[in-house]
Amino acid sequence: MMRFCSLGSGSSGNATLVEATSGTTTTRVLVDCGFSLRELATRLARIGLTPSDLDAVFVTHEHGDHVGCAATLVRRHGVPLWTSRGTWRAIGEPEIPVLPNFARDGEPIAVGDLQLTPFTVPHDAHEPLQLCFSDGASKLGVLTDAGIATPHLLGHLQRCDALLLEFNHDRDMLARSSYPWPLKARIGGQLGHLANDTAAEILAAVLHDGLRHVAAAHLSEQNNTPELVRGVLAATTGGDADDFIVASAAMGFGWLDLR
Repeated sequence: MMRFCSLGSGSSGNATLVEATSGTTTTRVLVDCGFSLRELATRLARIGLTPSDLDAVFVTHEHGDHVGCAATLVRRHGVPLWTSRGTWRAIGEPEIPVLPNFARDGEPIAVGDLQLTPFTVPHDAHEPLQLCFSDGASKLGVLTDAGIATPHLLGHLQRCDALLLEFNHDRDMLARSSYPWPLKARIGGQLGHLANDTAAEILAAVLHDGLRHVAAAHLSEQNNTPELVRGVLAATTGGDADDFIVASAAMGFGWLDLR
């Protein structure tokens, strides 16, 4: 059985935990670790885990709200690190105490009972990757940082049983915000973050009867609201707005099972 939870998601930090259990064996992979090691340990403790319980960490790209304590986590707890070669170079090779395992677009990675398939996305980073997970029975798609939808990422997100999807900003709220123009242009650009309407287009393109969970992530606290996102999710799927999960920066969300 596979399940996933968010330890927190937003511009202040992101971390998603994916777990697969087969018999007496459990595999745990952390996607991004955009917090200090102390804060990550606190958030893991909420679900009864420690950093030493992790079998791997996958860093999607080098931005601070995703890479966070990666180097310290590897150094102190010996957690194996996966990332792209471009991300590794952007982080700064001396920062990482051991050579990472390098991930490449479309090449499956086996970590215990989990298979990870990275795919490239349009984002203003060096070789950013997002992920699909499988335990052989279910498929989870994770897309938290991208500027636009591309045929490539839509192809990877087909036939998911669960989807963690960025809903970063409402276009009107971003336009009216006090952010300086260059920052608005970056966020709303093709290499920035997913606006609610673009995320809805992605969801509509991959929606099918077997999609059991849709969780919204990476909401801007200044340029979006959970209520807006739930409304967009309901309009896109025909579901009840109150039934959708929206990750918060402070608490993320609890375990969601894929059976």
